[in-house]
Amino acid sequence: MTDAITTIDTLVVGAGQAGVAMSEHLSKQGVPHLVLERSRIAERWRTGRWDSLVANGPAWHDRFPGLAFDDVHADGFAPKERVADYFEAYARKFNAPIRTGVDVLSVVRNVGRPGFTVTTSEGVIEAQRVVAATGPFQKPVIPTIAPQDSALHQIHSADYRNPAQLPAGAVLVVGAGSSGVQIADELQRSGRQVYLSVGAHDRPPRAYRNRDFCWWLGVLGEWDQAAMKPGREHVTIAVSGAHGGKTIDFRELAQQGMVLVGLTQAFKDGVVSFQPNLLDNLKRGDENYLALLDAADAYIERNGLDLPVEPEARRVFPDAECVKNPILELDLANAGITSIIWATGFAVDYSWLQVEAFDAAGKPQHQRGVASESGIYFLGLPWQSRRGSSFIWGVWHDAKYVADHIAIQRQYLEYREPAQVAVTRTSPVSA
Repeated sequence: MTDAITTIDTLVVGAGQAGVAMSEHLSKQGVPHLVLERSRIAERWRTGRWDSLVANGPAWHDRFPGLAFDDVHADGFAPKERVADYFEAYARKFNAPIRTGVDVLSVVRNVGRPGFTVTTSEGVIEAQRVVAATGPFQKPVIPTIAPQDSALHQIHSADYRNPAQLPAGAVLVVGAGSSGVQIADELQRSGRQVYLSVGAHDRPPRAYRNRDFCWWLGVLGEWDQAAMKPGREHVTIAVSGAHGGKTIDFRELAQQGMVLVGLTQAFKDGVVSFQPNLLDNLKRGDENYLALLDAADAYIERNGLDLPVEPEARRVFPDAECVKNPILELDLANAGITSIIWATGFAVDYSWLQVEAFDAAGKPQHQRGVASESGIYFLGLPWQSRRGSSFIWGVWHDAKYVADHIAIQRQYLEYREPAQVAVTRTSPVSA
């Protein structure tokens, strides 16, 4: 660590998609700034995902406005390494001031003077503003119900790479959002017996009537929803771009030999129990799927679009035995389960950001990324401004709003009181 102190107007922490977008908009506003990244640009895309991961949205959609994927078909799904390369290339477009290999250790507000003191692994930085662009996938969460059994190989989905990584035997995947269902599908294709624990989920069609679901959510106004519907906080989305993109259908997976079970409830003496909610979860996922098809059909009719009908989209796979008679308890050893993959999401970690910008539960307090603590900003959060915030293009638009706010605040602070104008008074002329 060096003794020199760097001063900068705005410090951005994190050089993933959020940090790169933030830097672009700050550059356009002429705001002096610096971006710090503990690893490499877009490192999570390179080493924080499994080997076969591709983007969940098509290349025409999952990108920033200023650069297209020149080697991926517009309707294709970019591999994770290509996505990381994309953000590196985008940063080079405008010579983003990014320093990699620098870890931010703490941010504290200055006393008696404006700004913040930022302690990093490479020295101290004084910044007037700090943007936390570290995103929501910071700390893998494994629930406390996980068994304390050394005979079981247990990992979070963040640490899963490929089937060869796991010991021989069947696998229980807990969580059926995009990550869980893709990992479960890959394991089944590799010849593994897979048990998939399915909770509440949305299940959009990958594509319908010659349009990707990303397009449908756009024209139907779904991306612009400003807030999550009550009771949907723990609902995941089951969608994938794997194998060229295909609608996820849990009943189809069950017909192919995957064993579906309800929400994982507890482990005791080598036996795992599941909630009796598999049928309800599948039903609600089906309702979400059909509701989007209905909305799309209505939109086509209302606007007179010439898009091909797709009756096969409403075909229902017959229920496999595991759906007809859901398993409520399972002896792990008897089932041959040697591994558990916890696809149970992430928590944020803002322990380094030691400011008054969080509620009692430790969640950021902000309005569209502008924190309750003056001079602090957040970027890359789900539902930061709307449903689309969690997508690549969404974070780009959120970054513009935050950059505009910073530019406005700088204008206020640059205000100088006009010099007093001397006024000469003349005496009235005597008659």
